[in-house]
Amino acid sequence: MLSQSLINLVDSAMVGALGSTSLAAAGIGGYAAFVITALILGLSSGVQSTTAFHFGADCKKSQVDTLHAGLILAFLLCLPIIILFYPFIESTLSLLNSNGAVVELAIPYLEWRIIALLGVGINLAFRGYWNGMHHSGIYLKIILLIHLSNILISYCLIYGKLGLPAMGVEGAGLGTCISIFSGSLAWFIYTLRKIHRQGFLQRLPGLPVSWQLLTLSLPNSLQQTLFAMGYLCLFWIIGLIGPLSLAIGHVLVNLSLLMILPAVGLGMASTSMVGKALGQEKDHEAQQWGIDVVKVAVALLSLIAIPLLIFPKEILSLFIIENSGIEYGAPLLQLTAVMVIIDAAAIVLTQALLGAGASRLVMIVSVTLQWALFLPLAFIFGPYLGFGLVGIWAVQLIYRALNTCTFIWLWRVKAWTIIE
Repeated sequence: MLSQSLINLVDSAMVGALGSTSLAAAGIGGYAAFVITALILGLSSGVQSTTAFHFGADCKKSQVDTLHAGLILAFLLCLPIIILFYPFIESTLSLLNSNGAVVELAIPYLEWRIIALLGVGINLAFRGYWNGMHHSGIYLKIILLIHLSNILISYCLIYGKLGLPAMGVEGAGLGTCISIFSGSLAWFIYTLRKIHRQGFLQRLPGLPVSWQLLTLSLPNSLQQTLFAMGYLCLFWIIGLIGPLSLAIGHVLVNLSLLMILPAVGLGMASTSMVGKALGQEKDHEAQQWGIDVVKVAVALLSLIAIPLLIFPKEILSLFIIENSGIEYGAPLLQLTAVMVIIDAAAIVLTQALLGAGASRLVMIVSVTLQWALFLPLAFIFGPYLGFGLVGIWAVQLIYRALNTCTFIWLWRVKAWTIIE
């Protein structure tokens, strides 16, 4: 999970050397691709939780059928999205940025990122299957292959190395597209070697398995999409305050997203452990896995948050040059560190509930708290009442605490036991 954030920093560094316009183009193109990718992110957790359940129940045929259903669903979801969205790339980017030069550079970049969506869907299905089978190590190897090839290929295409044309920002998009599909090829080769004798690519999945996977994946995909759009809305609200607040807000949000990634990785582990325990009909063990992983996540994120609590000004000075911005943002960065620790339990238990098949419940709680509570109150206490970024971050602290308390309560009362 950390490697994905690091590669974004490397991409920014490579494109940034071409100038601020190119960097802005890659930025808005990358964010648009992030929101569109969120439409299919639920596929991974759906495949993972279902595979883990059948792994616990020792049903090998259903494990492979789940992977087949995941791959078919990847094609059925991704191809229509690519076909429908492709003609509207320019108009979408124009909504995100009014600068014509930025939009012109971003269009070919986003075109390649949209084509790569099919490879992303295939990779999510394989990732979910092998994580559900307790072989997450292969995901690490393939994601590193994707990222390292992305660095090499994108660098050559951006600057025209090794006899290739210098494509600028478009080269970054094409390099990412090639590296993603190279990962898909690696997944197919590895999986064929490992489970060919169990019927991989030799039969179609049954309708019940496919329908079950669809009902698990779509709610989580919708939640992820609304979550991504919620951040877009948050940045719009912060932008109403002023450019300095927007700059500080971007830094705080990006740092927080980086810090929570270890908890996301732990949460993915809980998805497998909970699903396996339920497949073995061990409800108490499934609940205990959620509790144990939360303890580890809280301890780990507390350690990660310490530098932000002790050296907030020094950390902000790496991103912000104005002294007024550093002074204003320092206490907010400390508040962000506290929120990250509070978030640990919610992040893990969200994934644990997905492992129990409660994707619809997770979507309802997450979307309701974000869109019906946090974002309206952020607008009221931020730009409307004039409390600025301090007001938004105070509201966000309350929202994070309520979100965590809700998921802890749902887990303690075993709300997931109502799921078939």
